[in-house]
Amino acid sequence: MPAVAIIVPCRMESTRFPRKLLHNIKGRPLLLWVAERIRAETPEIPLWFAVDHAELRDCVVGAGFQAIMTDAAHQSGTDRIAEANRTVKAGHVINVQADEPLVSAGQIKALAGLLDAGADMATLVTPFKRIVDFYDPNQVKAVMRADGRALYFSRSRLPFSRDLGLTIDDEWIITNPCYRHLGLYAYRAELLAKLGQLPLGRYEQIEKLEQLRVLENGYDIFCAVTEDPTIGVDTPKDAKKFEAWLG
Repeated sequence: MPAVAIIVPCRMESTRFPRKLLHNIKGRPLLLWVAERIRAETPEIPLWFAVDHAELRDCVVGAGFQAIMTDAAHQSGTDRIAEANRTVKAGHVINVQADEPLVSAGQIKALAGLLDAGADMATLVTPFKRIVDFYDPNQVKAVMRADGRALYFSRSRLPFSRDLGLTIDDEWIITNPCYRHLGLYAYRAELLAKLGQLPLGRYEQIEKLEQLRVLENGYDIFCAVTEDPTIGVDTPKDAKKFEAWLG
C-alpha cells in the first residue's frame, strides 16, 4: 500500500486522434515516450498504467512497466484511475496523462506538495504565451480564486475582455496572464473513490471536461502554476510538434 503512486489512465480510442497512444514517433509508441519520461523524472514514485485494451497493456508490460486492466466503458480518466486504485491502494494518487511526453519532476512534485499541504485534489495550469493558443478550443482555460482554488474550466476563451472584444493580441496575453489547464491531477484516495461514484455533471458533459464534475459537486481543486515546457499530444499535428522537439 504505497503512500503515493502515479497512475496513468490509458484509453485506446480517441475522437480527435484514433489509437493515439500507439502512434509511432521515432520508432516508439507515444505511450512509451510518456512511460520512460515518468520513470526518468520520478523513479522514486511507484508507477502503474490503467489501461482499457490488451494492446496498451502489452505495450507497457513488454517494456517493464506495471499495467492494470480497467473497464473500457469508463467516461473519464478519473473513473479509470478510481478503479485502478482499488488494486494499488495508494493514499495519494498522481494522475499523469498518457499523452504528456514532457511531464517533469517539478510538475509531479508540485501536485504532491498541494496534497501534502491539505488539498484533496490538485491540478496544474500554465500561462498562455500566444493568442492563437488562447482561442484554440483544444487548449482548456482555467480561472482561479486568489487562493489558487479553481473557479471554472472551459474550452471557451476565459476571461473574456469586454473592453477589447476580439482585438486582443500576444502582448495582451503576456501582460494579462490567462492560464491553460494541463491535464495532470492529484487526489487523496478518499476523494478519488467518491468521484468514481458520482454521476456525470451537466457542464462536464457539455464541455467534455471531467474536472467540472468535481466543481459541480462542491469539491475544491487547488491549482499550481508551472512554467515547465509541455506538449500535450491531442492531434496528429501535436505529434509532429513532439517529434520536431526530439530533433
